[in-house]
Amino acid sequence: MTEVGTAQAQDDRTRVVRSGPGASASHPLDNPVRAALTGPHARFAERRGRVLRYPGDVTPWFALPDAPDADDWADAAALAGPGGSVLLLNFRGEPPATWTTGFHAEGVQLAGERVDAAPDPEAVRLGPADVPEMLDLVARTEPGPFLPRTVDMGSYLGIRRGGALVAMAGERLHPAGWTEISAVCTDPAARGQGLAGRLIRAVAHGIEQRGETSFLHAVDSNTGAVRLYEALGFRLRARVSFREAVAP
Repeated sequence: MTEVGTAQAQDDRTRVVRSGPGASASHPLDNPVRAALTGPHARFAERRGRVLRYPGDVTPWFALPDAPDADDWADAAALAGPGGSVLLLNFRGEPPATWTTGFHAEGVQLAGERVDAAPDPEAVRLGPADVPEMLDLVARTEPGPFLPRTVDMGSYLGIRRGGALVAMAGERLHPAGWTEISAVCTDPAARGQGLAGRLIRAVAHGIEQRGETSFLHAVDSNTGAVRLYEALGFRLRARVSFREAVAP
């Protein structure tokens, strides 16, 4: 029988291809989805066999073994459902022929050991009551996946002008000792004021207050975001890929 439930931390010999051949998953950021779901985010984990995922209304990330077999892909399909999307971070293999390849992009993983983190006096904490506004801002700015319960993954901060939410940033993947900053977005009418940078520094400050380190992901085409992150002190840690496989 298969089981869906909370995943316990374990060594399942998962390996992730990083920037060089033969690199193994010896660091939490080598496979941050699995590290999060078997660590601080274990409360979210849904498991079937060797496959892990977040609930579909939290975030679309899945974690497969590095060399998944037919049973693993069958388990992924069962978790995703017919036509369901399986979003994979840095998976370099190929899905079975019965699957459809969706979104695919190359990108970077940036670590924030040297970020100039600082609180922001204008930033306000966002929560479940703010989700409709957060979803509206995301729909207009497209920073990446943000779903009705993504806010449950960590702390989110926003800046309001005239009562309206015009910028936000928050926490997503949470491997042990690390927290990803994500959903960084600013309303087009409020851009050019440095709001994104201020919020990133404020979120990073909260992460540092917990004794953890921030990190980020970005696709190569988002050159403006990468330049901003580097200006704030983030440094390239690894090349990564973002890939969607669609279940039959």
